Amino acid sequence: MAIQKIKENIYSVGVIDWDRRLFDQLIPLPHGTSYNSYVVIGSEKTVLIDGVYFKKEDEFVSNLKTLGLEKIDYIVSNHSEPDHSGTIPTALEMYPEAVVLANAKCKELLIKHLPIDESKIREVDASTIISLGDKTLTFMMAPWVHWPDTMFTYVPEEKIIFTTDFMGSHLATSDLFVTGEGMVYEAAKRYYAEIMMPFRTHVQKYTKQIQNMDIEFIAASHGPVYNKPEFIIEAYKDWSSDEIKGEVIIPYVSMYESTAKMVTYLADKLIERGVKVTLFNLPETDLGELAIHLVNATTIVFGASIVLAAPHPAAVYAASIINALRPKAKFYSTVGSFGWADKLGEKMHDQFKELMPSVKTEDLAPVITKGSPTEETFRKLDGLAEQICLKHKEAIQKQFCVN
Repeated sequence: MAIQKIKENIYSVGVIDWDRRLFDQLIPLPHGTSYNSYVVIGSEKTVLIDGVYFKKEDEFVSNLKTLGLEKIDYIVSNHSEPDHSGTIPTALEMYPEAVVLANAKCKELLIKHLPIDESKIREVDASTIISLGDKTLTFMMAPWVHWPDTMFTYVPEEKIIFTTDFMGSHLATSDLFVTGEGMVYEAAKRYYAEIMMPFRTHVQKYTKQIQNMDIEFIAASHGPVYNKPEFIIEAYKDWSSDEIKGEVIIPYVSMYESTAKMVTYLADKLIERGVKVTLFNLPETDLGELAIHLVNATTIVFGASIVLAAPHPAAVYAASIINALRPKAKFYSTVGSFGWADKLGEKMHDQFKELMPSVKTEDLAPVITKGSPTEETFRKLDGLAEQICLKHKEAIQKQFCVN
């Protein structure tokens, strides 16, 4: 990424990773990502805010050299994860007089993860004010979006806040600011679903705090800068809200089509009743797409076959991912078939429930059959579709009741 000017004396010096397709060896990146780093030049002192992934060190160093800074006084580490802190040691080699600014938890983790001498780190907290001359830095402690060390850095004179991972998007783009809102919305929603959703109550808190601040720019550590902050603030308010949308998702795996027939039938019956439903054939599914739909899911229905003595591993893996993401779903059921293991098949519904202890849902009657689905099976699926529909209506009506 070339150096880009956000406003006078504030620059983006980060790096675009056009080719990266997997994050944490888990999260698909269909549109690549970026590692954003920023420089704020004051009348007296200069600060570098976050570094980039160490594998992009050469490009990062080139950007700093091109900017031609004689010195950097401070390096802020908003979050110690290596994709943001990995080149802080390099920056310290380039600017040995610089002092790293980090909160207590971040300091602890930086020392554990990187070759940084403790004496080079100055602890900051919510009461700290750092003067750059004509600009100041203040700090907002924001643990658990998504590590315990997270903080945001605010420059009140310029009305810009640097939020590290919070409100970011895995999106490789040469646009400094948001231009295509549709693409950024989807990338940011995927990012929220995969990384921020497990910390939804914290997201609500910090979103409200940012909304009440005087801000013109939100500069996250991935994706473009928001020069219309209300765009991402309103999106985060919606995604993290307690409001349910009445959607059903059905992640499923079918070995000999019996479960697939049941899933398709249930989906059709839900659609006939006006319920939004999305199917995910797990062996073919981008788990990021599943995560996106979990944001608005009110009901999760697993469809699975039995392999030997347990539900199909693809479904078990999906259940473990859902448990980690902790969606706000209210209801859960299971449909599926098995070949010979009668007792094992009958236990499948409970097994999935045990895999998702963090998802606090009400059980709906499972529909599990031995072999191919029969007329009785389809009648039970009719009943499940009707039960889901009624539960959604009750939950939505209760949601809008005023006591």
